[in-house]
Amino acid sequence: MNNESVITNYNLLDDNVMDNTIRPESIEEYVGQTDVKENIKVFVEAAKMRNEPLDHVLLYGPPGLGKTTLAFIIANELGTHIKTASGPSIEKSGDLAAILSSLEPGDVLFIDEIHRMPRYIEEILYPAMEDFSLDIIVGSEGNSRNIKIDLPPFTLVGATTRAGDLSSPLRDRFGITSKLQFYTIEELRDIIKRTARVLDVEIEEDAAVELAKRSRGTPRIANRLFKRVRDFAQVKGNGIIDITITEEALKRLKVDNIGLDNTDHDLLLAIINKFNGGPVGVEAIASSIGEEVTTIEDVYEPYLLQMGLLKRTARGRIVTDKAYEVLGIPKN
Repeated sequence: MNNESVITNYNLLDDNVMDNTIRPESIEEYVGQTDVKENIKVFVEAAKMRNEPLDHVLLYGPPGLGKTTLAFIIANELGTHIKTASGPSIEKSGDLAAILSSLEPGDVLFIDEIHRMPRYIEEILYPAMEDFSLDIIVGSEGNSRNIKIDLPPFTLVGATTRAGDLSSPLRDRFGITSKLQFYTIEELRDIIKRTARVLDVEIEEDAAVELAKRSRGTPRIANRLFKRVRDFAQVKGNGIIDITITEEALKRLKVDNIGLDNTDHDLLLAIINKFNGGPVGVEAIASSIGEEVTTIEDVYEPYLLQMGLLKRTARGRIVTDKAYEVLGIPKN
């Protein structure tokens, strides 16, 4: 392994360790999503009072809003363990059987990107969710047999950015369905200040607010920008994150005053310059800026739609008058 690979892997590991360090562990520490949080608190307490497993939970919304964190908090509040998996990694019935058979009574099974599970895996999951049993076929064709395995009661927490891609039978088996919303500037400011306290970094109030304004309503982005601004504060300043170092760092990172980055600008400019402002299909946009369709739909479009810079219509995407204003481009 070359030195560059070592450095890259170390940085990724360091970021992952920090993400785990700053992740809240209780419902009281979790900032934002007030309605979802309060409802889950009631459901968890009721399940504990009845000494029953919590109903299966589906969390959906754009990336970075805290779905994984909520899954871990649910396990902590239930006083049980959590096992994690990713939808794309469950390719065979044996993969699912191995995961389910490792669960202890009351455990939480968290499946991220659950919409990307193959349909035939979903069908195996149905009896596991409903009856806590697993029906699998073993053996080769002509010499196969059905085996039923009893499972301990457990709670499945599924997370997805695309609730509409889940099949109706799977979606209907979740007793609790919660949509996570974008965060307010005040909530993001509080998250940033909490992260600073946990990491023992001094940040001034106006700097925390400025970071919050540019975080696209998303805690993951807020914490990522915080880390990078912290780097600038340590190298270019005295270690304290103030408004001057924050603005300089965000300028260097090419994050504008409402949180748009180069890709957002490229996307909007492509629609304006190449497609006369729209309407245009997302596939054409993806080809013109060299991004995947799913990346545009899951990562970039939700915020652009939320900010009123982009519209989805039956004929395609259209750039709004507000986008022209933000980009400083006169509309013909």
